[in-house]
Amino acid sequence: MADGKPAPSRPLPKLDEQDTSAFWQATAEGQLTYQQCRNCETIQWYPRLHCTGCVNADLATHTASGLGRIYTFSIVRLNYHPFFRTIAPYAVAWIDLDEGPRILSQITGVEDPGTLKIGDRVKVQFEAHEGLAVPLFEPA
Repeated sequence: MADGKPAPSRPLPKLDEQDTSAFWQATAEGQLTYQQCRNCETIQWYPRLHCTGCVNADLATHTASGLGRIYTFSIVRLNYHPFFRTIAPYAVAWIDLDEGPRILSQITGVEDPGTLKIGDRVKVQFEAHEGLAVPLFEPA
């Protein structure tokens, strides 16, 4: 930066969190994963140690295609966190993945987030960091 300070960085998750560590390890390999209960077939995201449908712990992990549609979104025009302040305005969206789970992520790759529409197709892209990658979405 011009003032000699390092550029602000994106806040990142803890890699040692029991429920989500496997998810973050998969992102480092370019995989977007979700869970499905082997007992009641409930599909869930974010990762947990038990099913949100029947509380069973027999969960299978699947890799998503990374394709989906914008369910809804919001444009953030002002943010006081140093990293997000540098990229505003930006869009945050709930995304319905083709495989079923609904996830929350940032939409990138658009100059004007006001051009986004509910139902737009999006695809995952990964922002690499040490030990993990942040899944972000861009227009498909």
